[in-house]
Amino acid sequence: MNRTVYLYVFDTMSDWEIGYLAAELNSGRYFRQGVAPAKIVTVGIEKTPVTTMGGLKIMPDLTVEECSIQSRDALILPGGNTWTEAIHVSILKMAEMCVKEGIVVGAICGATFGLAQAGLLDSRWHTSNDLAYLKLVCPSYTGEDYYKVESAVTDGKVITASGVAPLEFSVHVLKALDVFSPKTLDAWYRLNKTHEPEYFYELMNSIQ
Repeated sequence: MNRTVYLYVFDTMSDWEIGYLAAELNSGRYFRQGVAPAKIVTVGIEKTPVTTMGGLKIMPDLTVEECSIQSRDALILPGGNTWTEAIHVSILKMAEMCVKEGIVVGAICGATFGLAQAGLLDSRWHTSNDLAYLKLVCPSYTGEDYYKVESAVTDGKVITASGVAPLEFSVHVLKALDVFSPKTLDAWYRLNKTHEPEYFYELMNSIQ
């Protein structure tokens, strides 16, 4: 049974923050034996082209209202410049539904502001770009006691990450989806983090 990963796309989206993750989910090249690559579906506010921060134009596959997310799927929310604006209300309602139903939700950088404004980080472990800045841009946020100064944090099915940690974000999401073996995930991370060739061979051996 294939897993669908819904990737929210919008103008100013930080496209590099989901680069590692999208490539691995779509290709499935290092997945556990017998696990099919994920189907990545782009979701937008409307079915009109959006322009990422890198200048790439993406036509969303679906609108938020057209999504039919299932328990084994995931919702990925990249960063961007507009997360404190009202335009994201519909996707945040979908994120809230996912959280209630135990569906994986991954938010990085500015997307953590959206979750904070929606009250989804008030009582679960999380991180963001900086606690002081999170409190500044999200006055209604009351989750300071649950904030961790870490690159990425998982609490149940909710994953949050700093915008300078796309690799760590990817590791947490891949682990939550259980598509890599632990050995493969460790070698993949170390290769990308250290650039040491020994981890390439560990990675290749882990998928034999």
